[in-house]
Amino acid sequence: MHGITDLAATLERAGDRISTVGRLVSRYGLVVVLAWIGAGKYVKMDSRTLVEHSPLLSWVYDIFSYKMFADVLGTVEIVAAVLIAVYPLWPRVSAIGSAVAVLLFLGTLSFLFTTPGVIYSVVNGLPVLSGQPGQFLLKDLVLIGVAIWTLGESLRSARARRADYASAMSRSSQSRA
Repeated sequence: MHGITDLAATLERAGDRISTVGRLVSRYGLVVVLAWIGAGKYVKMDSRTLVEHSPLLSWVYDIFSYKMFADVLGTVEIVAAVLIAVYPLWPRVSAIGSAVAVLLFLGTLSFLFTTPGVIYSVVNGLPVLSGQPGQFLLKDLVLIGVAIWTLGESLRSARARRADYASAMSRSSQSRA
Protein backbone atom coordinates (compact mmCIF):
# COMPACT_ATOMS: atom_id res chain seq x y z
CA MET A 1 0.00 0.00 0.00
CA HIS A 2 2.94 2.28 0.77
CA GLY A 3 4.12 2.04 -2.90
CA ILE A 4 0.76 3.26 -4.20
CA THR A 5 0.84 6.23 -1.83
CA ASP A 6 4.36 7.13 -3.00
CA LEU A 7 3.30 6.83 -6.63
CA ALA A 8 0.27 9.04 -6.03
CA ALA A 9 2.43 11.68 -4.29
CA THR A 10 4.95 11.62 -7.16
CA LEU A 11 2.20 12.06 -9.73
CA GLU A 12 0.67 14.92 -7.74
CA ARG A 13 4.03 16.70 -7.68
CA ALA A 14 4.28 16.21 -11.46
CA GLY A 15 0.80 17.66 -12.02
CA ASP A 16 1.99 21.08 -13.16
CA ARG A 17 4.45 19.57 -15.64
CA ILE A 18 1.82 17.17 -16.93
CA SER A 19 -0.63 20.06 -17.38
CA THR A 20 2.02 22.05 -19.26
CA VAL A 21 2.62 19.13 -21.62
CA GLY A 22 -1.15 18.77 -22.08
CA ARG A 23 -1.48 22.45 -22.96
CA LEU A 24 1.35 22.24 -25.49
CA VAL A 25 -0.03 19.08 -27.09
CA SER A 26 -3.52 20.61 -27.21
CA ARG A 27 -2.44 23.93 -28.75
CA TYR A 28 0.07 22.57 -31.24
CA GLY A 29 -2.01 19.47 -31.96
CA LEU A 30 -4.77 21.85 -33.02
CA VAL A 31 -2.24 23.71 -35.17
CA VAL A 32 -1.17 20.46 -36.89
CA VAL A 33 -4.77 19.31 -37.44
CA LEU A 34 -5.87 22.66 -38.91
CA ALA A 35 -2.81 22.98 -41.15
CA TRP A 36 -3.03 19.39 -42.36
CA ILE A 37 -6.74 19.56 -43.10
CA GLY A 38 -6.24 22.94 -44.76
CA ALA A 39 -3.43 21.63 -46.97
CA GLY A 40 -5.63 18.67 -47.88
CA LYS A 41 -8.21 21.05 -49.33
CA TYR A 42 -5.74 21.86 -52.12
CA VAL A 43 -5.48 18.19 -53.03
CA LYS A 44 -8.97 16.84 -52.38
CA MET A 45 -12.15 18.61 -51.35
CA ASP A 46 -14.10 15.91 -49.56
CA SER A 47 -16.75 18.11 -48.00
CA ARG A 48 -18.78 18.93 -51.11
CA THR A 49 -21.75 16.86 -49.91
CA LEU A 50 -21.56 18.43 -46.46
CA VAL A 51 -21.58 21.97 -47.84
CA GLU A 52 -24.29 21.29 -50.42
CA HIS A 53 -26.74 20.20 -47.70
CA SER A 54 -25.92 22.99 -45.26
CA PRO A 55 -28.49 25.79 -44.97
CA LEU A 56 -25.65 28.02 -43.77
CA LEU A 57 -23.20 27.33 -46.60
CA SER A 58 -25.00 25.83 -49.60
CA TRP A 59 -25.09 29.24 -51.30
CA VAL A 60 -21.28 29.35 -51.72
CA TYR A 61 -21.40 27.08 -54.76
CA ASP A 62 -23.63 29.65 -56.47
CA ILE A 63 -20.68 32.07 -56.25
CA PHE A 64 -17.54 29.92 -56.16
CA SER A 65 -16.47 26.78 -57.98
CA TYR A 66 -15.85 23.69 -55.83
CA LYS A 67 -12.10 24.11 -56.32
CA MET A 68 -12.08 27.82 -55.47
CA PHE A 69 -14.10 27.28 -52.29
CA ALA A 70 -11.81 24.42 -51.29
CA ASP A 71 -8.75 26.64 -51.83
CA VAL A 72 -10.26 29.51 -49.83
CA LEU A 73 -11.31 27.21 -47.00
CA GLY A 74 -7.92 25.50 -46.97
CA THR A 75 -6.15 28.85 -46.85
CA VAL A 76 -8.32 30.03 -43.95
CA GLU A 77 -7.54 26.83 -42.03
CA ILE A 78 -3.79 27.18 -42.63
CA VAL A 79 -3.80 30.86 -41.64
CA ALA A 80 -5.73 30.03 -38.46
CA ALA A 81 -3.14 27.35 -37.65
CA VAL A 82 -0.23 29.76 -38.11
CA LEU A 83 -1.93 32.44 -36.01
CA ILE A 84 -2.60 29.97 -33.17
CA ALA A 85 1.04 28.83 -33.32
CA VAL A 86 2.46 32.32 -32.67
CA TYR A 87 0.98 32.40 -29.16
CA PRO A 88 4.33 32.67 -27.32
CA LEU A 89 5.24 35.80 -29.29
CA TRP A 90 1.88 37.43 -29.99
CA PRO A 91 -1.02 36.16 -27.88
CA ARG A 92 -3.44 38.73 -29.35
CA VAL A 93 -2.71 37.50 -32.87
CA SER A 94 -3.08 33.93 -31.63
CA ALA A 95 -6.52 34.82 -30.24
CA ILE A 96 -7.61 35.81 -33.74
CA GLY A 97 -6.54 32.41 -35.07
CA SER A 98 -8.39 30.65 -32.27
CA ALA A 99 -11.55 32.67 -32.95
CA VAL A 100 -11.36 31.71 -36.63
CA ALA A 101 -10.94 28.06 -35.63
CA VAL A 102 -14.01 28.26 -33.39
CA LEU A 103 -16.04 29.60 -36.34
CA LEU A 104 -14.69 26.87 -38.64
CA PHE A 105 -15.60 24.13 -36.16
CA LEU A 106 -19.06 25.63 -35.54
CA GLY A 107 -19.65 25.39 -39.28
CA THR A 108 -18.41 21.81 -39.39
CA LEU A 109 -20.47 20.78 -36.36
CA SER A 110 -23.59 22.19 -38.02
CA PHE A 111 -23.14 19.48 -40.67
CA LEU A 112 -24.04 16.90 -38.02
CA PHE A 113 -27.61 18.20 -38.22
CA THR A 114 -27.88 18.93 -41.95
CA THR A 115 -26.05 16.15 -43.78
CA PRO A 116 -27.91 13.03 -44.87
CA GLY A 117 -26.33 9.79 -43.68
CA VAL A 118 -24.89 11.10 -40.42
CA ILE A 119 -27.12 8.76 -38.41
CA TYR A 120 -26.65 5.16 -39.49
CA SER A 121 -29.43 3.72 -37.36
CA VAL A 122 -31.22 4.08 -34.04
CA VAL A 123 -30.73 1.39 -31.43
CA ASN A 124 -32.83 1.52 -28.24
CA GLY A 125 -33.52 5.19 -28.89
CA LEU A 126 -29.82 6.10 -29.30
CA PRO A 127 -28.72 7.39 -32.70
CA VAL A 128 -25.71 5.44 -34.02
CA LEU A 129 -23.43 7.62 -36.11
CA SER A 130 -22.12 6.43 -39.45
CA GLY A 131 -18.34 6.21 -39.90
CA GLN A 132 -18.52 8.77 -42.70
CA PRO A 133 -19.68 11.46 -42.23
CA GLY A 134 -21.04 11.01 -38.67
CA GLN A 135 -18.01 9.93 -36.63
CA PHE A 136 -15.76 12.04 -38.86
CA LEU A 137 -17.73 15.15 -37.89
CA LEU A 138 -18.10 14.30 -34.21
CA LYS A 139 -14.36 14.78 -33.55
CA ASP A 140 -14.88 18.48 -34.14
CA LEU A 141 -16.68 18.67 -30.80
CA VAL A 142 -13.29 18.12 -29.13
CA LEU A 143 -11.49 20.39 -31.58
CA ILE A 144 -13.88 23.28 -30.91
CA GLY A 145 -13.28 22.78 -27.19
CA VAL A 146 -9.52 23.08 -27.73
CA ALA A 147 -10.03 26.14 -29.96
CA ILE A 148 -12.19 27.82 -27.29
CA TRP A 149 -9.55 27.02 -24.65
CA THR A 150 -6.71 28.44 -26.82
CA LEU A 151 -8.83 31.55 -27.41
CA GLY A 152 -9.29 32.06 -23.68
CA GLU A 153 -5.62 31.39 -22.90
CA SER A 154 -4.49 33.81 -25.59
CA LEU A 155 -6.83 36.56 -24.41
CA ARG A 156 -5.78 36.06 -20.78
CA SER A 157 -2.09 36.21 -21.74
CA ALA A 158 -2.62 39.33 -23.88
CA ARG A 159 -4.41 41.05 -20.99
CA ALA A 160 -1.60 40.13 -18.58
CA ARG A 161 1.05 41.43 -20.99
CA ARG A 162 -0.86 44.68 -21.43
CA ALA A 163 -1.11 45.09 -17.64
CA ASP A 164 2.62 44.36 -17.24
CA TYR A 165 3.44 46.92 -19.91
CA ALA A 166 1.20 49.57 -18.32
CA SER A 167 2.79 48.89 -14.93
CA ALA A 168 6.31 49.18 -16.36
CA MET A 169 5.40 52.45 -18.11
CA SER A 170 3.93 53.81 -14.90
CA ARG A 171 7.08 52.95 -12.93
CA SER A 172 9.23 54.46 -15.66
CA SER A 173 7.33 57.76 -15.63
CA GLN A 174 7.45 57.89 -11.82
CA SER A 175 11.21 57.36 -11.74
CA ARG A 176 11.73 60.29 -14.14
CA ALA A 177 9.62 62.61 -12.00
